[in-house]
Amino acid sequence: MNLVNRTEDLAAACARLSGHPYVTVDTEFLRETTFWPKLCVVQMAGPDEAVVIDALADGLDLAPFFALMNDEKIVKVFHAARQDVEICWHRAKTIPHPIFDTQVAAMVLGHGDSVSYDQLVQRLTGDQIDKSLRFTDWSRRPLSQAQFDYAVSDVTHLRDVYLKLSADLERGNRSEWVQEEMTVLTSPQTYSAEPERAWERLKSRVRRPKELAVLMEVAAWREREAQSRDVPRQRVIKDDAVMEVAQQQPKTAEELGRLRALPKGYERSRAGEQIIAAVLAGLGRDPKTLPKIVRDKPLSNGASATVELLKVLLRMTSERHGVAAKVIATVDDLERIAVDENADVAALKGWRREMFGNEALKLRRGGVALAIEGGRVVAVERNAAH
Repeated sequence: MNLVNRTEDLAAACARLSGHPYVTVDTEFLRETTFWPKLCVVQMAGPDEAVVIDALADGLDLAPFFALMNDEKIVKVFHAARQDVEICWHRAKTIPHPIFDTQVAAMVLGHGDSVSYDQLVQRLTGDQIDKSLRFTDWSRRPLSQAQFDYAVSDVTHLRDVYLKLSADLERGNRSEWVQEEMTVLTSPQTYSAEPERAWERLKSRVRRPKELAVLMEVAAWREREAQSRDVPRQRVIKDDAVMEVAQQQPKTAEELGRLRALPKGYERSRAGEQIIAAVLAGLGRDPKTLPKIVRDKPLSNGASATVELLKVLLRMTSERHGVAAKVIATVDDLERIAVDENADVAALKGWRREMFGNEALKLRRGGVALAIEGGRVVAVERNAAH
């Protein structure tokens, strides 16, 4: 078993791989009991070589790997890249670039929404991936031969998938579509875990400015606590407890002890004191400095019906062009188009507008109607377009 566990061997392997136009990459990590992912194994492959790196090896410096991820001459190929990229961002404050996400490419080519890796491999290569080690403990040492083989298989199959998808994208003139989707995946904003923004995950549940102010402070406290202790947020206090604190705004230990979502005795702990301090800090905030609470207005009956028609049009478009519906437009896009034909949504920009957006606006204005012909839904032009 050729496992890389020395920095000089890693540097040599990265130097060899840097001579190729692409490298496939996957990571194995644990995060069930931690806030930050614990990187255990990294596997990479070029056209003629595969490398498995023991990220937990004593004295191993991953700098050569991160330097390779930063090499602009090489395309880094992942499947469902987000968590792999997050690890690079957390460990080295670097984001691999340029990248190619085979899951996104598969959606653009009509292989379905969020197609799994083993499904994609089977569909494009005919090979079956052994899934028995998917939930193995990658932190245990030594790694078994079966784990090593699984890791190698992941990135060698990924080569074949990448080459097939790339060729299909070129043939269909859709390569630029995938590159557009990579913008979010390569943005540092996507991976930032700033405590001051932690409230955004729960913002849809607040109704009043005071609740928002307390939510912002308590969520930030929980985020800092989770990061410093390296435990999942829910291990500090659960989301329901954060929301109950924001709504009830307990100012004393006695009031905190009455909350149902917190364990008994929590009010007498150090964390209980800090929650009360966060509540008081929130109540002391100037309401004028708070973000505006945006409430989603219920759609009118007419707009709701329009959304349903747009969903049919979207499905029809998805099937006709062989592109996953969620790549073309989201339900939020459709709801916003239903009430505003100038909505600032992706579905009304670029290739999405050409493929779907213009037809969606025609449907909204009455310029086209939906009909069934030969058992299929079709868009029919109407003369009374306005």
